[in-house]
Amino acid sequence: MKEPAVSADPTQVLAFETDCHLFDGCGFPAPGLHSFLFEPLWGNADGNGLYFNKPMLLALLGSIIVVGFFWAAFAKPKLVPGKLQMVAEAGYDFVRTGIVYQTLGKREGEKYVPLAVSLFFFVWMMNLWSIIPVAAFPVTSIIAYPLVLALIVYITWVSLTFKRHGFVGFFKNVTGYDKTLGAVLPLSMTIEFFSNLLVRPFTHAVRLFANMFAGHTLLLLFTIASWYMLNGIGIAYSAVSFGMVLVMTLFELFIQAVQAYVFVLLTCTYIQGALAEHH
Repeated sequence: MKEPAVSADPTQVLAFETDCHLFDGCGFPAPGLHSFLFEPLWGNADGNGLYFNKPMLLALLGSIIVVGFFWAAFAKPKLVPGKLQMVAEAGYDFVRTGIVYQTLGKREGEKYVPLAVSLFFFVWMMNLWSIIPVAAFPVTSIIAYPLVLALIVYITWVSLTFKRHGFVGFFKNVTGYDKTLGAVLPLSMTIEFFSNLLVRPFTHAVRLFANMFAGHTLLLLFTIASWYMLNGIGIAYSAVSFGMVLVMTLFELFIQAVQAYVFVLLTCTYIQGALAEHH
């Protein structure tokens, strides 16, 4: 009997041996945490120095792609836009009018449009790497990336609240102070305080991370299963599994855009809360 075939090299995204098939006596090489671990492309990951791995490379390339796209589209804008400028304007306008203006209003929201557009297209690009050949990995499935983005939003929200309302107003804002609550006011303020200052950035990051982590795991599961069952009578099952790969890929395309939308929508909601008047 063969041992379960799991690659010793964590840089392999699928992490399975190509000669392992159903009926060959080897176990199914299910995806797991090892599918999200990558050896450094340079440096070492033992904590004694800097290193650079595949997710970092994808994040860097994604940033360059997003900046390069908008730079090329708007470097020499025309009154009658070309195809590239038209696509860029449509994307920019979608975030501006469909998210920012709808949440913050035109007057208050205009100054936050660049932040919202940057977050939307960066998150979307990081998600899209999951279904791009060779890359085949969503950067946002590693918690560090959504967490940093959530912290940027968190710092923006806290600073705006202080700037708009001062210390006392900030305290009322984050605790949901409402003297009409009477005896339950202390309990309500305590819950709101911990919810806004501690839980909010965590849930903002985890919502994006968990969806992309789960989606990538499912794609890996059906992809590996398609290859694993490609043997004998298992070919029929392999075809069904490959069909699920196609279905999941299309579903992931939808989820990737939705998660970018939700992340930015929550960002605008938090900013709206910072700007709102509390009495």
